[in-house]
Amino acid sequence: MANALRRTPVNLAFVGDAARSRRHQLIDAAGWPAAITVACAGASAGFFSWYAYLTHGPHRPVLLEASLLLALIAGPLLALGLWDAYARYFALRTDISYPAALRWDVPSWTALVLLWLILVSPGGMSTQGRATALAAAMFCILKLLVAARFNAAVRDVLVTFVVTRVPIIIIAELATVIIGQRAGVHFSASTNPLLAVWGRWDAEHYIGIATNGYSGTEPAFFPLYPLLVWFVGGFTGNHLLAGLLISNAACFFALLYLYKLVEHEYNRHVAHRAVFYVSIFPTAIFFSAVYTESLFLCLSVASFYYIRERSWVMAGACGFLAALTRVEGVLLVVPFLIEWGVALYESRGDWFKWPLDTVIKPLVGLALVPLGLASYMAYLWVLRGDPLYFSHVQAHWDRYLAPPWVSFSHSIRMITGNYSPQTIANQSLEVAFTVLMLGVLVLGFRRLRASYIAYMAVSILVPLSTSSLMSMPRFALVLFPMFALFGLWGAKPTVNNVIVAFSLPLLGLFTVLFADWYWVA
Repeated sequence: MANALRRTPVNLAFVGDAARSRRHQLIDAAGWPAAITVACAGASAGFFSWYAYLTHGPHRPVLLEASLLLALIAGPLLALGLWDAYARYFALRTDISYPAALRWDVPSWTALVLLWLILVSPGGMSTQGRATALAAAMFCILKLLVAARFNAAVRDVLVTFVVTRVPIIIIAELATVIIGQRAGVHFSASTNPLLAVWGRWDAEHYIGIATNGYSGTEPAFFPLYPLLVWFVGGFTGNHLLAGLLISNAACFFALLYLYKLVEHEYNRHVAHRAVFYVSIFPTAIFFSAVYTESLFLCLSVASFYYIRERSWVMAGACGFLAALTRVEGVLLVVPFLIEWGVALYESRGDWFKWPLDTVIKPLVGLALVPLGLASYMAYLWVLRGDPLYFSHVQAHWDRYLAPPWVSFSHSIRMITGNYSPQTIANQSLEVAFTVLMLGVLVLGFRRLRASYIAYMAVSILVPLSTSSLMSMPRFALVLFPMFALFGLWGAKPTVNNVIVAFSLPLLGLFTVLFADWYWVA
C-alpha cells in the first residue's frame, strides 16, 4: 500500500522536452517573422513596464539594472505564451486552424509599438499613461475586429453596438451644441462641452468618489465602478474619459454575454433581436454615460450565463462583482439557488460520487454573491460605524423602505396634484415603465425558465419597495429577462414594429434631455 501511494518522481527531462516541443510547434505554425514580431512587442511592453518602475519606484541602481534585465526577458516570454494561449482558444471558438489563428493575431501585438510614443512625444513622462491606454485600446480593438471576422456572435454584437452607439453619441453632441444646457449652475465634468455631456447627474458622484473618495451622501453609490474609474484614470489622466471607456467597453461585453445567454436558451435570431432591443431601449443612453448600467448588466448577465453553463465559481465571482456595483447584484442569489436545485435534481445519482461539482463548487459560488455586499457593508462599518449606511442615506432622496403600493400612490398623487408639467411628465413616464415591467413579467411567466422569472420579479420588487418610482426606466434597462422575451415576441413583424416605433423616438428624446441637463430616470 505504501508503494502504491508513493508519488511518481517528476521526469524533468520529459518536461523540458515538452516545453521545447511547444515552442517549436509555435514557431513552425506561425513562422519566425511572426514570432519575432510578437517577441519584440513583448520586449516593448517589458521595457516600458520597467520605465514605469523607473519613474515611480525606488531608485536603487542594482535593483534597476536587475529589473530591466528581468523585464526584457519576461516580456517576450510572456507575450509568446499569451499569443499561443489566445490562438488555441480562438481556434477552438472558430472554424480556423491554430496556425491561421496565430497569424491573424499578430497585428494586434504590433499595436504595442505605440508605447514608444512615451519617449518620442514632447510631453515625455506626462504622456506615459495616455500612450499606454492608447496602445492597450488599439491592442483590444484589433483583436475584436479579427474576432468579428471569424465569429458570428461577436460580429452580430459589434455591428449592433456600432450602429446604435454612434447615433446616440451624435445626437447627444448636437443637442449640447445646438440647444445648450438647461438654465442654472451645473457640475462640469470637463472644460470641453463635447466631452462633458457624458458627465451629467450621477456621474458627478462617481467621478467625485474616484477623485476624492467617499464623503457626504456618496456611500449610496457602490464602489466597484468608481474604483475602476480611478484605476483607468491613472492611465488616461482623466476620470471622465476613464468612465466613458469603462462604460462603453462594459456595454459591448454586456451585449455579447446577453447574446450568448439567449442563444443558449433559444437561437441566434432571438439573441440578435434581444441585443438590438436593449441597445435601442429609451434609457440606453446610460450605457454610454458615466453610469453603472453597462457594468452592472455585463456582470449580472455574465453571472447568469455561467450559472446556466454550470460554472458555479465563475458565476459567483461575477455575482460578487455585481453586488459591489449595485445592491441589486445580491439578488443573483435567487436564480443561483433555483438553478442549483435544478442541477441537483438532474444529477441526483451523482451527489456523493462527484461532490466537488455538485455541492462544493456551487456552495462556493453561492457564498461569493452576498460576499460582495458584505464587503461593502464591512467597509461602511469601519468608515461610518453603520454597515447599512448605503441604505439609510437614501433618505436624502426621500426614499425609504415601504410596501410597493406606496410607490404607486406617491406617483399618482404627484400626477393628479398641483405640480409642474415637467414633474407630471416625469412621474407619468416612471409609472408607464413600471407598468411595462410588470406587464411583461405577467405575460412572459410561462415563456422563460423559473430562474429568469424569479430574478425578474425580485428585481422589480426591490425598487418598488423604496416609496418612490424614481429611476424605474433605468432599472428596466438592466432587466435582461425582459429583453429575452422581447426577442421571442419580436419574431412577429407587428411586435417588432411596435417595439422599434416606441423605443427609437423615446431614445432620441431621452438623449437630448440628458445632454441638456434635464432629469431622465
